[in-house]
Amino acid sequence: MELTSIKLVTIFLLIFSCCIHLSLASGLHFLIPHNEARAKVGVQPLTWNKTLAAYARGYALQRLGDCNLEHSKGPFGENLAEGYGYQFSAVDAVNLWVGEKQHYDYESNSCVGGACLHYTQVVWRDSIHLGCARVRCHNDWRFVICSYDPPGNYLGQRPY
Repeated sequence: MELTSIKLVTIFLLIFSCCIHLSLASGLHFLIPHNEARAKVGVQPLTWNKTLAAYARGYALQRLGDCNLEHSKGPFGENLAEGYGYQFSAVDAVNLWVGEKQHYDYESNSCVGGACLHYTQVVWRDSIHLGCARVRCHNDWRFVICSYDPPGNYLGQRPY
């Protein structure tokens, strides 16, 4: 009986440590393209935050049924994306947001010719923590959320 308990605890610890490793590894898929975009405009790199990642994961799981791009209305800055199929990756989502850079006019601090507020959140100088999640919805689409702390996109302030 005691040996079985030890085996179960060992198995649990192995699975738990594996999940922690996978969480950090998947976090890097989000963190690296964020920090590449931030470096291009001279902004400090973000750091991965487990609390933000857990928040993002919790909200992403709420979207499994419909995959709708509805903001969580939580206390953090937030970017959402969705794409179809397994191939829609964390990097793809971040690239969508960073691709809005072409619409951001630094001189007027405004979006010109398209959306740019996802981009400005990615490069917001005061945001220092990042946590993200990606889930497969029931319709086979992928829902992606990244949470930022402190949040950005304050009216009248420049991102960098």
